[in-house]
Amino acid sequence: MPNDQQTELRFVVGLGNPGRQYERTRHNVGFMVLAELAGRWGLGQPGQRFAGLFYDARLEKPAGRRRVMMLAPQTYMNLSGQAVGQMAGFYKADCRNVMIVLDDLALATGRIRIRPDGSAGGHNGLADVLLAMGTQEVPRLRIGIGQAPGGMDQADYVLSRFGPEEIPAVEQAVKLAAQAVEDWIWTGMDQVMNRYNSKADQAGAAGE
Repeated sequence: MPNDQQTELRFVVGLGNPGRQYERTRHNVGFMVLAELAGRWGLGQPGQRFAGLFYDARLEKPAGRRRVMMLAPQTYMNLSGQAVGQMAGFYKADCRNVMIVLDDLALATGRIRIRPDGSAGGHNGLADVLLAMGTQEVPRLRIGIGQAPGGMDQADYVLSRFGPEEIPAVEQAVKLAAQAVEDWIWTGMDQVMNRYNSKADQAGAAGE
């Protein structure tokens, strides 16, 4: 059986805003994915660490062990890097093993997209994380929330809740994103991108 030194570390960060007034808003889908993973893994209530809500999960399969740190920063979205930087610094995390889960205005509601690196694409929370990490080589999983309707301020839109007609697609996307994170933890970035980044693959994965 592998010993603790052979347990591989992974980090999953869901971005969002703290407080009941922001629960289940478009900007908080990252928090929703962490809650889904915590439920799947039977983790119970999170602790408070690194300026956020923090889970320390120990996963095991015949293929090996993973220790997964999950963090929901409580610093408000635009200062997410403060929390992520604290956690990454404490564990001396390899940036390639830190998955950021966030919302994306450029993707249709319910779509997901995974990338190993790149710019923040206008997302202030991700921009602060990349600044804190000192690199753009940080994996990210984006969940589509769609474009703001004409005439609506973008800031108001991301802080609004999903309409009843959107909820089924969002709930499916959260489950799909959680499964993609699990697959990333065990199989790595290349296989996850190949499986989840096309519409056909997402439809197939959602049907499993």
